[in-house]
Amino acid sequence: MRAIKNTAENPTYITEQKYLEGEKLAEIRHEYVDGVVYAMAGTSLRHNDIALNIAFALRLATKNTHCYLHMLTVKVRISKRKIFYYPDVIVSCEQDEADEYYLEKPCLIVEVTSKSTEWKDFTEKLIAYQKLASLQVYLIVAQDQPQVTLFYRDAEGAWDVARFDSLEQTITLPCPEATLTLADIYEGVDFTQPAETDA
Repeated sequence: MRAIKNTAENPTYITEQKYLEGEKLAEIRHEYVDGVVYAMAGTSLRHNDIALNIAFALRLATKNTHCYLHMLTVKVRISKRKIFYYPDVIVSCEQDEADEYYLEKPCLIVEVTSKSTEWKDFTEKLIAYQKLASLQVYLIVAQDQPQVTLFYRDAEGAWDVARFDSLEQTITLPCPEATLTLADIYEGVDFTQPAETDA
């Protein structure tokens, strides 16, 4: 749905400030795209398990460093596009004092994708996240099979992509400096059972 920027034409347009104030009181999370607010669906148990596996591995990698790990309830703001998203996992290694409730300088973002969010994760969010000058890695992690898509900045600062689909494979991350195996990411996930669809 296209957002109409002119508040006279669209009385439901919400400013960033009103969105942030409302989000502090909201019972469910909402993402914000240029004046339009979208309620977030609940996630499956598998989605949650995968996100926790990644967060646990990255927590070990950020321990005793100047990097910080956040997940699920911390927003990322893309100021150039007037967007706020709630990634599944975020790592920030730069001083980021934009606000108590959101980050503007993440170096790594992870989205655990599902059939209902796949299009958004691979298009809308990919384009928006790549506007973040600090971002070095964007991981999109499938739930229904071992598959991780890695978008990363190369030595010249251009974006490149790699795909991993074997539990034996290892992903090397520049920020934080760490390695993730697909076996770690999918620990405890039973692919013989059908994946639950995120609501």
